[in-house]
Amino acid sequence: MKKTKARRFYDSLIEQVKTNKSCFAVFVALRVAIIAVLVRSIFAGRYENVFTCFLALTLFLAPPFIEKKLKIQLPTVLESIAYIFIFCAEILGEIEGFYVKFPFWDTMLHTVNGFIFAAVGFCLLDIFNRTPNVKFSLSPKFLAIVAFCFSMTIGVLWEFFEYGMDLLFQLDMQKDFFIDTIGSVKFDSSGGNTPGIITEIEKTVLYLKSGETLEFEKYLDIGLKDTMKDLFVNCIGAVVFSIVGYCYIRQRGKGKVASQFIPVLKEEENV
Repeated sequence: MKKTKARRFYDSLIEQVKTNKSCFAVFVALRVAIIAVLVRSIFAGRYENVFTCFLALTLFLAPPFIEKKLKIQLPTVLESIAYIFIFCAEILGEIEGFYVKFPFWDTMLHTVNGFIFAAVGFCLLDIFNRTPNVKFSLSPKFLAIVAFCFSMTIGVLWEFFEYGMDLLFQLDMQKDFFIDTIGSVKFDSSGGNTPGIITEIEKTVLYLKSGETLEFEKYLDIGLKDTMKDLFVNCIGAVVFSIVGYCYIRQRGKGKVASQFIPVLKEEENV
């Protein structure tokens, strides 16, 4: 039977993954786990989880797609981290509820996210920097700065997406926190710009139009702290990689640690 164009392209991506045996082992193991969760979700009637599983399986094709289109080779460590990151975010985080069970889970993933996208931005710029027909040349310091900015931009766009989902569908992707202290100029009785501070909040009571009342401890922050925390740890991950990338360029590939995270052109790998 003649394969369709889409099937041939998919097979070419799988062949791309197979070029690195260690990454392929991680790729296969996690795909098997995702398929198992997918089957379980179908029998349980959790079709939103089925969609998440298909999304994760699709995202698993992103690393080989990038390698194929840009003609680069992702280091084993970086590519494996990418697969594990997708599994931890979509399967463990969303389906298994790790975001709720483990408060550090979201923080950890946003830190890794900052690191990975700084690597992507750094790789793209470094490739362009060494392409003969591209008429600019960036210093190692500027490459590191732009990689940092690229990672932070992706982080901000993701927070825009989370806010949009919360605004339209009330998904609470920007997780809420209970706090006991708030400050706001809305509490300035003179109408000025001096914030009024309320401390030691024990309980909040909501009065609904239906006549129902809801009570909960402390005060509910609607996602602001989560958003700023996510951007802060994304910044940490981006800074760490920018330093690693800067050292790599200064030594041009001699650093053993940095080389585990910096993609290279396939022509260079064969040299």
